[in-house]
Amino acid sequence: ECSSLAGIMLLEVFLALGAVIIYFFLSKKKEETLSFKEGWWGKGQKPDAEEDTTIRPFKVETTEEELSDLFRRLDQARFAEPLENSCFHYGTNTVYLRKVVSYWKNQFNWKKQVEVLNKYPQFKTKIQGIDIHFVHVKPPRLPEGRSAKPLLMVHGWPGSFYEFYKIIPLLTDPASHGLSHEHVFEVICPSIPGYGFSEAPHKKDFNSVSAASVFYELMLRLGFNEFYAQGGDWGWLICTNLAQMAPSHMKGLHLNLASVTNMGFTHLLSILLGRYFPGLFGFQEEDVRQMFPFWKKGIYRILLESGYAHIQATKPDTVGCGLNDSPVGLAAYILEKFSTWTDLKFHNLEDGGLERKFNLDDLLTNIMIYWVSGCIVSSMRFYKENLQKGIGRQKHERLTVRVPTGIASFPNELLHTPQAWAQKKYTNIVSFRFMPRGGHFAALEEPELLAEDILQFVGKVEKEQLWKKK
Repeated sequence: ECSSLAGIMLLEVFLALGAVIIYFFLSKKKEETLSFKEGWWGKGQKPDAEEDTTIRPFKVETTEEELSDLFRRLDQARFAEPLENSCFHYGTNTVYLRKVVSYWKNQFNWKKQVEVLNKYPQFKTKIQGIDIHFVHVKPPRLPEGRSAKPLLMVHGWPGSFYEFYKIIPLLTDPASHGLSHEHVFEVICPSIPGYGFSEAPHKKDFNSVSAASVFYELMLRLGFNEFYAQGGDWGWLICTNLAQMAPSHMKGLHLNLASVTNMGFTHLLSILLGRYFPGLFGFQEEDVRQMFPFWKKGIYRILLESGYAHIQATKPDTVGCGLNDSPVGLAAYILEKFSTWTDLKFHNLEDGGLERKFNLDDLLTNIMIYWVSGCIVSSMRFYKENLQKGIGRQKHERLTVRVPTGIASFPNELLHTPQAWAQKKYTNIVSFRFMPRGGHFAALEEPELLAEDILQFVGKVEKEQLWKKK
């Protein structure tokens, strides 16, 4: 009797253990994807009627009133006097800003730039109560027997869908630009809600997971059941969330910024000792060069360059009032980022090095997208929605990404993330490359380098059919 009792107890223990193991695996599986966020971001109460899912063609338009209002404000601009020899150390230098404003008034042709913006097909469609704007470019020609691969490209702040205008032809028609035509893309570039020509959410709490949910719905609405996604800046986080939400629909994720917000003990240890024992932490020579001394290249740099983020993550509407009312203030605020984030050393130049990598037509076109749509305040609110709960507190920050991932690490990105750190979050990195030059706005600054990296990454994923193994 004792032995049968012991047998029953043993069986119960095994059953209990089995249940725990099964529960662990099931809950782990469940934990590994991010829930789709079914929001409604329109004005007032959500109507009972079904949402109109029509996709409508859209064109950027401009009016004489819009232009005369802009010129009146530019004419009446009040400039502060900069400190002598201050370059861009205090922010945008007003000596240079006067030159930009003079160009804006006398040479910049917004009507011509509107034609440039309209050279690619654009559309709008209602998703979760708000109008979503996107550019959708199909390949002009396809090699026989090939189909275009859908690629979602997501911008960040203070950029816009226009950042991708130079890279789009390299991806939709690589052969004409001296690139391998083995893979040809159909490119979809949406404006993040609250940016550019996408309607701003009318309710609080629209964060990166909300944006990922909206873009997921957009891709399905366009008929794409499997697609690639690419992003830097907020595009990095939105595309990462999308990979966590719909891993079976995403074939590959390509990033030109990969930040890790959940820092563990080994991260901290590698900050302290990585300079002396790089091999121990999986650091390469280039990692060491870009990260150390960490006090200077990490902590001090964050303190020096993140003031804007603190304001935007706490009181975006206050400073936004001034930027939304003054085109010169808006330009000063945005240009400073295009200077520093392209190359930190540019703050030692009186013109912020802005015309070394960009031309004024491109810079002002991006600023005009913010100005004419009046979106600066809603674009800045995205910081508050994403950061108000604190860093490392949200579910998506704890989840890994199993989708095949490619990372292009540009040397002048503000903060460097070594592969050893990135792979704790992105567990399936198939390509990690140190780029020869370039900074934060890679698609606009170095379109060829970025396009080539996307092409080689997709080549790897397709050749080994990696998405089927994730």
